[in-house]
Amino acid sequence: MTNWKSFPLTLGHSPDPDDAFMFYAMAEGKIDLRGYRFEHILQDIQTLNERALRGELHISAVSIHACAFITNQYALLSSGASMGDGYGPMFVTSEDANLPNLSDWEMCRKWLSSKRIAIPGRMTTAYLVARIFLGDFDYLITPFDAIFSAVSSGEADVGLIIHEGQLTYQKEGFTKVLDLGEWWKARTQLPLPLGGNVIRKDISPSARKDISEILKESIQYGLKYRKPAVAHSMAHARGMDAFLADKFIGMYVNAYTLDYGKVGRQAVQRLLSEAHENGLIPSATCVSFQ
Repeated sequence: MTNWKSFPLTLGHSPDPDDAFMFYAMAEGKIDLRGYRFEHILQDIQTLNERALRGELHISAVSIHACAFITNQYALLSSGASMGDGYGPMFVTSEDANLPNLSDWEMCRKWLSSKRIAIPGRMTTAYLVARIFLGDFDYLITPFDAIFSAVSSGEADVGLIIHEGQLTYQKEGFTKVLDLGEWWKARTQLPLPLGGNVIRKDISPSARKDISEILKESIQYGLKYRKPAVAHSMAHARGMDAFLADKFIGMYVNAYTLDYGKVGRQAVQRLLSEAHENGLIPSATCVSFQ
C-alpha cells in the first residue's frame, strides 16, 4: 500500500491572487499538514486542464468544464471552488461604435455571433459557457493574459476575459459587451461554477479525506488572517494594487470556496447538464465529490 506521506504530492494551481490566497497557509506552513508534503506547481488553467486529462498531477485546480472529462481519474474536492455569483467571464471589445443595446441579451448574442472572439482555451469553463450562450462561433485561442493585445491588434474583434481582466478591462480601454456570469444568474438563479480543485482517485480514501480537510483549513486560515494572505498573493497580482487584488480575491474566495454546499453542487450539475444538452460534453456527468 502506498504511503502518501513518503513523497511530495504534486499540487497544481494557477498563478492568480485567489489561488495564492487559498494555498497561502499550506505554502507558508501556517497550518498542520499532517505529515504530507506538497510540491506547488503554478501553471495557467488551460495547461492544468490538459495535465488533468493525462492524470499527471495528484491534486490540481481545473475548470469545471474539464471535470466532465476526468471523472474516471479525479474526484472534485468539496473546498476550493471558484464561483461567480452574478459575475464571471465576460466579452469585451475595443470598439466604441455600432455596439448593440447592451441590456438586451438577444441583441448581444446576434452581434457577437458575427465576431471573431479570442478565448483563453477550449477546455476553460469560459469557453463552455460562451458556447452555451452563442452556439458555434469563430474563435482564436489566446493565452488569457494576451487577450487584450489580440483585440487591440485586430487579430480578434472581441475578447473573452477571465481572471483580473474582469476588473481591469476599463482601465485598459475596453468596453464590456456581456458578463456571462450575470446572464447565467438571471437564467438559473444559480452561481456560475468556474473552477475547482480535484484529487486523483488512486490516492487512498483516508489520504483524500486528510487532504480535503487540509485544503479547507488553508482557506479558513486565509480568510481569518486576510491581510497577510493578501500580501502573500500580491506576488501574483499582475499589475493590480492591493485594493484591487483584495477585491478580486473577495469575488472568488467566498462561502462556496469553503464548501460547494447544496446550491454549489446544484450549479455544477446544471452547468454540465446544459453542456450535454448542447452537445458540448459526452454525458451529463454527475461529478463525484470528495
